[in-house]
Amino acid sequence: MNAAARPIGAALLLALAVCAVPFLVKPYQLDIAIFLLINVLVVVSYRLVTITGEWSLAHVVMMGVGAYTSALLAKRMGLDFWLSMPLAALFTAALAFVLSFPLFRMKAFYFLIGSFAAGEAIRLTWIRFYDPFGGPKGLKLIPAPELWLPWLEEPLNLGRPLNYYFLTAIIVTLSLLVLWRVERSRIGLTLHAIHWRDVLAESVGVNTWRYRTLAHVVASFFAAIAGALLAHYVGAVTPTRFGLHIMLYVLVWVIVGGTRTFYGPILGVVTLSIVDEFIREFEEYRPLIYGVILILTVRFLPQGLESIVLRALAVIRARDARISQPVAGD
Repeated sequence: MNAAARPIGAALLLALAVCAVPFLVKPYQLDIAIFLLINVLVVVSYRLVTITGEWSLAHVVMMGVGAYTSALLAKRMGLDFWLSMPLAALFTAALAFVLSFPLFRMKAFYFLIGSFAAGEAIRLTWIRFYDPFGGPKGLKLIPAPELWLPWLEEPLNLGRPLNYYFLTAIIVTLSLLVLWRVERSRIGLTLHAIHWRDVLAESVGVNTWRYRTLAHVVASFFAAIAGALLAHYVGAVTPTRFGLHIMLYVLVWVIVGGTRTFYGPILGVVTLSIVDEFIREFEEYRPLIYGVILILTVRFLPQGLESIVLRALAVIRARDARISQPVAGD
């Protein structure tokens, strides 16, 4: 297979694997697969923030804003999932835009602390107000999505695990394609430039605040989609689902996977989700195990799991180059 065809072949194999998963796993593992797909969207959208050079502690809270907004629109106002999810994503993006005004006046450690404070303020609002957020107990009985098809007398219930898996897979795939196109565009190249040389970028006329805000808004939009998918599948949302401890797991997934490539965070979340299956009986030691994994990654794989893939690809390219070279005397 030539070099140009390899990415297409890999994408087809990955698509076949994703389609085959629900028919090869046990029922409880299908739930895990759905949560894994949602988490993939969370980490990839979070990477869009990190490539600007900033690390936010509010990303999971933005996911929660999407979950609460979609749940309220569906439960209190009776909107269909197909309306509540995009509206929740748009509302979360608007909120992220408003938060960008104070947050992006700070950098590095100060931005990290500022994002944590903003996220906690939102989360404490959910806990404080029983109406409409349900207080510490959150919201329950969130309706599952339905799909009306002309040849069916009743709408198709997408809340069943198999149906929801494919619904989630389609939405996550489309979202990843959009995020990938954003990164490969001129906007994405500018974000990378801001990450490595923000002062130099400003000196040539790049408005770094505007681009960092754009990255934060787009990332929050897709985090909200992930939150809506989670809320409508589980049927409930609570403030604890979007606390700091969950954000720390997201940070570990991203760091272990790496942030240089688009697929780095995906490698991290998939690998650590597999690890979670092996340590299921030792759930109380999960933070300790994650801490050890993080330390080992920083010590021996500072660029994450993606560095292994990059080395393997470099070896393959070198081999292809040797094969393609003409033999002396031909």
